[in-house]
Amino acid sequence: MLNDADPVESRATSYTTVPAGRDFRSELEIRRSRFITVLRRTDSEDAARSLVTELRKEFHDARHHCSAFVLGADRDVQRSNDDGEPSGSAGLPMLEALLKRETATGGTDLSDVAAVVVRYFGGILLGTGGLVRAYSDSVSTALDEVPLVRRQRLRLCTVAVAHAEAGRLENELRTSGYLLAQTSYEASAAVLTLALEDDPQAASEAADRIATLTSGAATVVRGGTEWVDG
Repeated sequence: MLNDADPVESRATSYTTVPAGRDFRSELEIRRSRFITVLRRTDSEDAARSLVTELRKEFHDARHHCSAFVLGADRDVQRSNDDGEPSGSAGLPMLEALLKRETATGGTDLSDVAAVVVRYFGGILLGTGGLVRAYSDSVSTALDEVPLVRRQRLRLCTVAVAHAEAGRLENELRTSGYLLAQTSYEASAAVLTLALEDDPQAASEAADRIATLTSGAATVVRGGTEWVDG
């Protein structure tokens, strides 16, 4: 039996991103101009803009600090900035390099990534087409060097059973391939917490399995969700 605490969300349940906790840097030299690319995982517009601010201070003598970022599992926040380069020649190509990046899923689902390309002008004009290629290649090259990771939204569900049944049920569920987050022992029952793929079928299958293992005595209650790196 399945008891819904809240409705299943309709947005994407997984996406690809860069590892958290560090910056990824690469550099290209194109006709004497230096293009230094920095990638960082970011989960908000403020965090993405903070990266630009940091790099403006670090590379204070550079002519341009162009940026692009994509946020959210559905990639619903997309921003870019040319920072003084001809309109559409820097930020937009950088954004497209992020949006069109093919990942291990076989599709394009890269998100929660901010990219900044710092340019030191080398004295040779590249023209609009040359700038577009330079900024796009800078981001693509940086992404080539990053070990991308999958990020998945899991639905936390709880099952209350008698204390005497908890150990057996835990073992049965683990043997069946389920991920158990924790088990808490309360006065009236032991409460098992499962982390499931966040889709109706996964919850329904778990409910059926637990009903079989407990002869229909236990109920699966859907709780909140949690994003985890795969």
